[in-house]
Amino acid sequence: MKSEKEYIVPFIGLKLGTHEFEFEIHDAFFEAREYSIIQSGNVKVALLLEKKETMLVGNFTLTGFVTSMCDRCNDVIEVPVKGNFRLVYKFGLEISDDESLIVLHPDSYEIDLRDTLYEFITISLPTKIVHPQGACNPEMLELLDKYLLQNENGDEL
Repeated sequence: MKSEKEYIVPFIGLKLGTHEFEFEIHDAFFEAREYSIIQSGNVKVALLLEKKETMLVGNFTLTGFVTSMCDRCNDVIEVPVKGNFRLVYKFGLEISDDESLIVLHPDSYEIDLRDTLYEFITISLPTKIVHPQGACNPEMLELLDKYLLQNENGDEL
């Protein structure tokens, strides 16, 4: 397993301006998280970090795929993920209610991106993860038909 430090960006020595970072997220990243809905994956993340006098602005671009469970048949499914996200890191002591603003302690010198990257990948997933029509496990679909409650219109309850 790769070091957890590979997802930490030290910004204290960076000059003002834009800096590029790249991360490759593989199976070990997801295996290290308890209760993850993602089993494995291969996601590339590009971070454009702009260092300013009083803040950092991070623009994240991610592309790749992850493996999760189908919400219909519970078999493994590969799901593409793609997204662009922006976070502003500001120095201070107050608490922020804005989810795109992260307040860093004035003594901070690095940003740990593990939770942020996992969150971005998770919210890039579709609301309902299902196989294309006809690709689900037929045995599970048969069991669902047998035990699933439906109203008189045939809609699931």
